[in-house]
Amino acid sequence: MSLFDRLTAKLYKQHIIAKPGFNRWLIAPASVAIHLCIGSVYAWSIFNPALTKQFGVVTSAADDWSFSSVVWIFSTAIVFLGLAAAIGGKWLEEVGPRATGFLAACLWGGGFLVGSIGLASHELWLIYLGYGAIGGCGLGLAYVTPVSTLIRWFPDRRGMATGIAIMGFGGGAMIGAPLITYLLSFFYKAPEYLGKVADINLVTEAGRRYAEVAGQQIEVVIASAADMLKAPVPGPEGVYVVGTGNTGAASVFVTLGIVYFIVMTVAAFSFRVPPKNWKPDNWEAKTGDDVKAKSLITDNHVHIDQALKTPQFYQLWIVLCFNVTAGIGVIGVAKTMITDIFSPSLPGIVDASFAATYVLMISVFNMSGRFMWSTASDYIGRKNTYHCFFVLGALLYLSIPYIATQASISPSVTALVMFYAVTMIIFTMYGGGFATIPAYLADIFGTMHVGGIHGRLLTAWSTAGILGPFAITQLRESSLNRVLHDLAQTVDPALFMQKFGDSVANLDQLIAAKTVSISQLMEIAPPGTMDPTPSLYNTTMYAMAGLLMVAFLANLSIRPVKEHHHVQNTHPELDSQ
Repeated sequence: MSLFDRLTAKLYKQHIIAKPGFNRWLIAPASVAIHLCIGSVYAWSIFNPALTKQFGVVTSAADDWSFSSVVWIFSTAIVFLGLAAAIGGKWLEEVGPRATGFLAACLWGGGFLVGSIGLASHELWLIYLGYGAIGGCGLGLAYVTPVSTLIRWFPDRRGMATGIAIMGFGGGAMIGAPLITYLLSFFYKAPEYLGKVADINLVTEAGRRYAEVAGQQIEVVIASAADMLKAPVPGPEGVYVVGTGNTGAASVFVTLGIVYFIVMTVAAFSFRVPPKNWKPDNWEAKTGDDVKAKSLITDNHVHIDQALKTPQFYQLWIVLCFNVTAGIGVIGVAKTMITDIFSPSLPGIVDASFAATYVLMISVFNMSGRFMWSTASDYIGRKNTYHCFFVLGALLYLSIPYIATQASISPSVTALVMFYAVTMIIFTMYGGGFATIPAYLADIFGTMHVGGIHGRLLTAWSTAGILGPFAITQLRESSLNRVLHDLAQTVDPALFMQKFGDSVANLDQLIAAKTVSISQLMEIAPPGTMDPTPSLYNTTMYAMAGLLMVAFLANLSIRPVKEHHHVQNTHPELDSQ
């Protein structure tokens, strides 16, 4: 046997069976470490501003990627997470957690490195390939591996066990958000500053702005005071030369790829699996008939392929998909949303630093909700836990448009506090839904193939990764376009020409070139004009509340799996395993 074969053999399940007396709690730190690394995907919204300003740096230039094009990178990663989990879940049952954990480290870390090449060369497809596809596959394998392992080590505390692992995933942005923010500031380089707008001779051609310098026309961007408040390193408002600065995003990708690979590899090699027929002490005493009836817990098992033939699988698929859809779209644009709603009315409070802290707090509540709700489900039952998510969640989503309207009509810190509280409760339930679903699956289908079934159910996450961002970006873009046209109609045409160097008749061209924005139009709008930015997400919130009601009905209809689906009736040769 070659050296390579001997090394790879150590990755497989038969070589990592725990010896008698092994402390099962040692699996928890390795599981949390892996999920903390991949959980940084929840901090993706911090990258959005940098990716949409690769050339302009301080604000978007004409050739920069649009917000709607980069936000799908996050969605792609989630889609491939679900696909990799669905395919790799069954493989995990065969080879064990060490092999899948190590492969996940290679894919997640390698995805960042490929993405950094796309940033450096300004090739968007490479970021989709690296972070989205390759990294997304790493996410999927890394997600199901610790969960499946912990469920086997903690059959007596399924909710708590899955909560421990998935808590790390929710908390990944708690570490990732400040780390990414710091690294972006560290690698950031401001573009060349030409001076204030009044001091520069500017012309507009095909929607682009140019400055005449030494007899030559140089493409520039005009950064407002609001733009500079959002910059990693604040600077003076005015005219900046396109293509002379650096957002630092490519260097951040390289750094994170290396760090995550190392941490995840160490954690993967710490995994062990329990011996055959292993059970914790006093386990039988903790699964009485009263608990089973309340929680739909079964002592039987359903084969991974047979699970797809049950209505319970598809009911749970809808439960997970719509719960995730409602939250994932908001998480993907969290930093942008709170800035859109409150920055116009509270510019001294809601700045770039505040928005970054908001993303961090999302991670904190997402993480705490995963442990809190999943642990609570051990006592109140999984079904009742999801009822809480959907009924309370729908009411909270419906309250956001009201809060945004109040922020626009009468700006106050009170509205900001209300928005903060409402969204944080939503994120606890979003995280709790992820943490509780593996235990829900184990209750209904048994533990024999729970890792593989969980992996296939995560295709619901993939679907939600498309539905959520699609809904929020499309509805936002539609609202934004409508608002820009409405505002432009209120502006004096002469002031519009003076401000943008073109007539209002060419508004669509100016919008496409990112020359016109709400903040710039508000500067020349008639006194008393209400800033419409806070209303950009109202329609989306109503849609998300509707989805939660559909999920509520699906959860309400779940019943125990019928006997003819059990392993002893479909795969009798596996019944003794």
